[in-house]
Amino acid sequence: MKRSLDETHKNKHETLVQLNLLQRKLKLRESAISNINKQIDVIQSDMNNSARDITKLRNELDTLRIQYAQSIVFAYKNRSSYDFLNFIFSATNFNDAVRRIQYLKSYRAYREERAENILRTQDQLKVKIDGLKVTRIEKDEALKKQSKERTLLEGEKKEKDAAVRTLQSQEKELKKEMAAKQKQDLRLGAAITAAIKRARDLAIKEAAKRNADAKAAEKAAEKSTPANNKSTRPAEEAVAPATLSPVKAYNKTVFTSEEDLRLSGDFEKNRRQLPWPVSGTISMAFGPHEYIPGIKHNNQGVTIDCAAGTPVKAVFTGEVQSVFSVGDVQAVMIRHGKYFTTYSNLGSVTVSKGEQVHTGQVIGRIGGEAQLEFILSDEKNKVYDPEVWLRR
Repeated sequence: MKRSLDETHKNKHETLVQLNLLQRKLKLRESAISNINKQIDVIQSDMNNSARDITKLRNELDTLRIQYAQSIVFAYKNRSSYDFLNFIFSATNFNDAVRRIQYLKSYRAYREERAENILRTQDQLKVKIDGLKVTRIEKDEALKKQSKERTLLEGEKKEKDAAVRTLQSQEKELKKEMAAKQKQDLRLGAAITAAIKRARDLAIKEAAKRNADAKAAEKAAEKSTPANNKSTRPAEEAVAPATLSPVKAYNKTVFTSEEDLRLSGDFEKNRRQLPWPVSGTISMAFGPHEYIPGIKHNNQGVTIDCAAGTPVKAVFTGEVQSVFSVGDVQAVMIRHGKYFTTYSNLGSVTVSKGEQVHTGQVIGRIGGEAQLEFILSDEKNKVYDPEVWLRR
């Protein structure tokens, strides 16, 4: 009986993973089809422009041929040397004769230019027609690719529907599992909120102490300054500027020490480049999801399926903020300046509170649930989609 229940749980779990993968594949496939459609639109636009250019060039070519033919007819009618000389010698004076010679030369050059324009326009027309042929081939290839992607999409939709039907047959057990996960997530969220609050309070106290020490040192320096020297100091140096409180000085964060600011900046610079905390498959992505009608869940991080005992690694350098239990599993929270990463569902932990860890360091191992709950948040307890920060 127990083996049968375990097998049912395993099958349901695998179906959930399969459904999530299929949903992600469908989104990627739909995105690929959308990109192909955009590519086809661009190709079609290029084809339309090329067709307009070809029509324009053909009209220009017809006009050039007509004009050239007219000039040839005129030249044929006035082809004899007698007509040429008669045209020049009929000038009223020498300047008029020079102008007539220049006119005849210009007319000859005009005819030669028209002939060159015809040849050049013919070449342009040929290039445009050849380019249109290539573009049509590109469009045909894009249409074939679109058809192939649509066929794959239909197949994946059928797979998804089959996975949904399987889960619907286990709806009662699935609801219980989702309710248990939601309860576990609430516990984990409350523990994260409490740990962040403690970190904020400690950061404010430390910043206040730094400010107090700075003021004390300033007053001590003023007392040690001779009275006769005070009167000779420039007015702008007579009163030192007041030190701002940590919250006012940095209204974006309460973590204002140089190390915190550096870590926060480095963490942000590595957005989309952070290593994955564990090797596995995402079974539940970040945010709200409806797996089957009536079965919804809002995941505050990403749930990564992996084998029990798999080592879990820190995604970035930081300090262990807290090690705590959530039910019968353990969790580790690491602070990276104003950012926090939390690793839950650990069966064992190899780090302790206050310990400095580096990127890729093993902080524990996955427990019997064979899933890692990975959550990324900041000092204001705002959660982020980890996949946006992790390396593709």
